[in-house]
Amino acid sequence: MSAAMCAFILTLSSALGPTVVSGVLAAPTHVRLTSYDMNLVLMWDSPEGPASSIVYTTEYKSSVSDSFDKVGCVNISNLECDLTAIFQYGKYTGRVRAQSGTESSAWMKSNQITLDKDTVISSPDVSLSSSGAAIEVSIKDPVFMISALREVYHSATYNITYWQHGQREKARSKSNIQQNRVILSDLDPWTKYCVQVQIIIVGRNPSKPSAAVCDSTTRAEEAPWVAAVVTFGIVAMAVALVVVAVLYRKHISHFLCPKVALPQHFKEYLLAPPNSYMYLAMRNSHPPDEIYNQVSVIADGRTREEPLDSCSKQPDAT
Repeated sequence: MSAAMCAFILTLSSALGPTVVSGVLAAPTHVRLTSYDMNLVLMWDSPEGPASSIVYTTEYKSSVSDSFDKVGCVNISNLECDLTAIFQYGKYTGRVRAQSGTESSAWMKSNQITLDKDTVISSPDVSLSSSGAAIEVSIKDPVFMISALREVYHSATYNITYWQHGQREKARSKSNIQQNRVILSDLDPWTKYCVQVQIIIVGRNPSKPSAAVCDSTTRAEEAPWVAAVVTFGIVAMAVALVVVAVLYRKHISHFLCPKVALPQHFKEYLLAPPNSYMYLAMRNSHPPDEIYNQVSVIADGRTREEPLDSCSKQPDAT
């Protein structure tokens, strides 16, 4: 075979890649490093061409190292490896290779990401609570794999968008909110409102917006100062009544419990002797004479032990 022909075969083999070379295992494809809520996951696709019993080994490195000195997953069959580390900042790069028996593919390197800048922040959890003509919005930050959102992003704020149900084009918003509990008070009573929240971080992309949650307002409540004025008035009246009761307690007692006094002409009438004709006649009259007859009681000479016969008998002559 001529030298020109050998050179042509080698050039063609290099152009077609390792899959056409006998005894060399194809490498994984589409290797990428991803991060959601401060985790670190290396993902890839299986090698091209037929292969059986393939396992994968991964490694990664951070910005403080020039070589892949950290081993991730070893001899795994799935197409991803969780490389979440204890670091919150810095740049990371991963790589993976395929193995089948004694054959190994070349290492395939991923993209480089900066964890705190490139991580995708998921949407916050939002709940609503209606109170009269106002709605309270409660916001819960997404859970990070390492640390917490406020520890990584100190300047994180919320952007709250709200609108009447069915009128999304007339939405209003409140921005630069740092509290996780916000009251929307500029609402109409007896109206359904929908709310959506997004986390805003300076210098990077915002989080995914939350799902729209809706709730309805009820009756319009009076302003707080109205209740304060009414309460103050009631307290002032109560204090005034107590003061008056203490200062004028005698007069109030005489008014509520007056002493009973009969008029003079009533006293004279009740104390004057009666002048009725019948009363005078009864007082001056003498008691009537009683008519009576004298009665004598004679004993019959019998003792108590002797029974009284029902028939009268003449005593025997002695």
